[in-house]
Amino acid sequence: MDELIAFLDKVDGYVWGPPLIIFLLFVGIFLTVRYRFLQVRKFKHALDLISGRYEDPKDEGEITHFQALSAALSATIGTGNIAGVATAIATGGPGAVFWMWITGALGMVNKFASASLGLHFRVIHPDGTASGGPMYYLKRGIKLRFLGWLFAFFAAIASFGIGDMVQSNSVAKPLEEHLGIPSLATGLVVAILVGMVIIGGIKRIGRVASRIVPFMCIVYVGSCLIILFLNLYDIPQALALIFKHAFSPTSAAGGFLGATVAQTIRFGVARGLFSNEAGLGSASIAHSAAKTKEPVREGLVAMVGPFVDTIVICTMTALVIVTTGAWTSGLTSSPLSALAFELGLPYFGKWVVTFGLVFFAFSTMITWSYYGDRCTEYILGRKAVMPYRWVFCLLIPVGAMVKIDLVWLLTDIMNGFMAFPNLVGILGLSGLAVKMINDYFSRPQEPLRSRISFRSSSPYKQ
Repeated sequence: MDELIAFLDKVDGYVWGPPLIIFLLFVGIFLTVRYRFLQVRKFKHALDLISGRYEDPKDEGEITHFQALSAALSATIGTGNIAGVATAIATGGPGAVFWMWITGALGMVNKFASASLGLHFRVIHPDGTASGGPMYYLKRGIKLRFLGWLFAFFAAIASFGIGDMVQSNSVAKPLEEHLGIPSLATGLVVAILVGMVIIGGIKRIGRVASRIVPFMCIVYVGSCLIILFLNLYDIPQALALIFKHAFSPTSAAGGFLGATVAQTIRFGVARGLFSNEAGLGSASIAHSAAKTKEPVREGLVAMVGPFVDTIVICTMTALVIVTTGAWTSGLTSSPLSALAFELGLPYFGKWVVTFGLVFFAFSTMITWSYYGDRCTEYILGRKAVMPYRWVFCLLIPVGAMVKIDLVWLLTDIMNGFMAFPNLVGILGLSGLAVKMINDYFSRPQEPLRSRISFRSSSPYKQ
């Protein structure tokens, strides 16, 4: 087993090596320029869209803009924000946070592209349910059917790992450590709760996510702000460390072993992508179910995701870890975050991390199950969806009990494999996206409560 883990660790290093990092950054920079810094220019309009003022309930789709964003965020706000940020800092030093920011900022246009294209090329079934995502725009947009199949295959496999067993393990281990609850018991309870939600499809997932996500964000960010207020005078020094070591090696300090610039960039970009999934294309699957016939609108809504996830929440976690000095402890992953919160809020901080992981992991599972069932449907047909959901739920107790290192590595590799076909798709269809952007903003965009009619369908056919 140790030899297999060592082998997969090498494979993971190659997958998340310079080629993928350079490709990600290139696509993000290219689209940022080609879309004329859309993530800055139209950010306010994106927030207006989330408010629901532009929604038409008669449009095809299953969930509102806010529910789609909540579902997508529920898949990203999770272990990546707590364990992923801590791992990036523990391995790459404080400078890794800078590269997480870069990934988040560029990821906003990547996510815009994948969400808008996913909705544009989605399929509405006779029963009104929707299926969309990278596999559809790879197949129907740039006619690369095999790449679409590969994306769906990698995403379906990843859903059992990062969306299932890794998450249940992240819930079970802290509860067993702090409360003495057996991992099997936790796994069984979580499996039942997840099953009760996902059996209702994206409509129920959207409703549950739209309640959980705002609540957990407020509690988590509020706790971070309290710690940062108590360490107010350490924030400038923490920011200085982040910017300094983004471009220079980090020396060994305390239990921290030091990091090269290459390590810093690699772990900052990899953990940033793991956190916000911008570039993977998975969130496009949830956004494709939104009630709208304007692909650009859903793309703009999706664009807010990486901002909330990486620029806001990951930054909160990172500043807590750096300002409290926990980053030099030699710990990594969620134990490092737990130590930082405990140092910042004695007797209370560890419970923020513990219950944050519980809520975050649960919400991640319900949305990733939807990603997996859409990909399974794409490969095997609609009859395979229900068996997939049963297998997904049955693996939750398994993940709660097993040593998760092997699953984590396999999932990380699958995530990297998902990124390549998706990036090819959004790059190849960037011209179509520009046409949609230009047409959308050439028309008056007024709230529907004051404007009854608007163009009801996207005029673009590929």
